[in-house]
Amino acid sequence: MIIKQIFNGVYSVDGKLATLNLVKGKKVYGEDLVRDDGREFRMWTPYRSKLSAAIMKGLKEFHIEEGGSVLYLGAANGTTPSHISDIVGAGGRVFAVEMSERSMRDLISVCETRENMLPILADAHRTELYSSIVGTCDVIYQDVSAREQAQILKANSRFLNKGGYAYFIIKSQSVDMTKDPESVFRQELAQLEDIFDVVQTLELEPYDSAHLFAVLKKK
Repeated sequence: MIIKQIFNGVYSVDGKLATLNLVKGKKVYGEDLVRDDGREFRMWTPYRSKLSAAIMKGLKEFHIEEGGSVLYLGAANGTTPSHISDIVGAGGRVFAVEMSERSMRDLISVCETRENMLPILADAHRTELYSSIVGTCDVIYQDVSAREQAQILKANSRFLNKGGYAYFIIKSQSVDMTKDPESVFRQELAQLEDIFDVVQTLELEPYDSAHLFAVLKKK
């Protein structure tokens, strides 16, 4: 078995991505667990996680650090947030915002065994609902299906430290199904120029179609 560290907390196990399992023996979504020399890795498929897909597509820098705080907008069932939980470790914090009550039930189940994850049932448009809980964070990760994706990130940028990073997944079909995805991507990024600099953009095919993964740095 060949194991290499790619980024902080992110590993290649025989050529496939993985994170060190914060809760040994516990799976989140049926992923494979691989043990080596006292360590346990959770395999991280790019077909289930856009962050994993972005790494596979050539993400140049990784800004989620051990002990860091991440505001995750659109946490859904907790798949990618759980891997971020592995990466930030016991001393870190993942504020997982999700508005679907159905998804929240699954998310709560994940958070019950991961003390560094906090589930928040709220609409990401309404930052006042969780402002007293989140405080400030090092990274915002946004994966929200909505028309006003840029506006949601702009509203939540209040929580991001100056010089902090946002991982912004633009879903063109959610914004406008009638427009070419490339024009939607440009439109959404243009709305954020006053707050963020664009560090890198990656289209996620073949893992996700009509999706752009943008790395942004707060001015």
